[in-house]
Amino acid sequence: MTLRMFSSLALSGLLATSLSACQASDDVGVEKPGVEKLGVEIVERHPFDETSFTQGLEVDENGSILVGTGRTGESRIYRTTTADEQSHSHDLDEELFGEGITRHGDTVWQLTWQAGTVIERDATTLTEKGRASYPGEGWGLCAQQDRLILSDGTDELRYLAPEDFSEIGRVPITLEGEPLAGINELECVGDEVYANIFMSTDIVRIDPDSGEVTALIDASRLPNNGPDHPDAVLNGIAHLPGTDRFYLTGKWWPDLYEVRFVPSG
Repeated sequence: MTLRMFSSLALSGLLATSLSACQASDDVGVEKPGVEKLGVEIVERHPFDETSFTQGLEVDENGSILVGTGRTGESRIYRTTTADEQSHSHDLDEELFGEGITRHGDTVWQLTWQAGTVIERDATTLTEKGRASYPGEGWGLCAQQDRLILSDGTDELRYLAPEDFSEIGRVPITLEGEPLAGINELECVGDEVYANIFMSTDIVRIDPDSGEVTALIDASRLPNNGPDHPDAVLNGIAHLPGTDRFYLTGKWWPDLYEVRFVPSG
């Protein structure tokens, strides 16, 4: 997707409100659990394809990295490594704008932005197996046990059946009781969902059953070595299974950062 009317100022304002509320509760001796505040610790930097307008990022079962890219006429999906060794690259149709991706079983699903089309792919070769439709826009996608979770840039997450991509539910996303829009790239980790916030360096951790944000992650310390372009923003989050580490990158970024989320000081 291209630049839209969304700003991290709204998130900053909500965070300030959250902090004030917590402080007020402390003042009267009432315990009220707040939203956890985290930052990023860079473990390692890896090379990344700077031509990739990254929309989806996932670590596959074999340890390779799946990347879905966007922009009309330039969208594709491919497999890569931390040495930027690419394979199994497949272009999307010229009219499609690629978005989030996720693997569920033997299938990799790839969203498109405004076409209402999701592409079903073989999880090994990434070749197309079929297509399904969904209403509205597609932004981020992740797999959680027996369901898929989709974001569309609003303050909602949708639940989908992994067999046919049919919608089975929705949940509104809130930060301290206030709606939080701009939910973008997703990563499911256990019973939690991590999400990039569009056009910002903020990441949130969400309880997907209640829709409540449980942690705010400030990723502003990551160097943005992408081009001087408003769309060259942080976008792409993937968990390394069995570890406390994540990969983070951005649109047209030449770097893939391996990080930990740590308490902010």
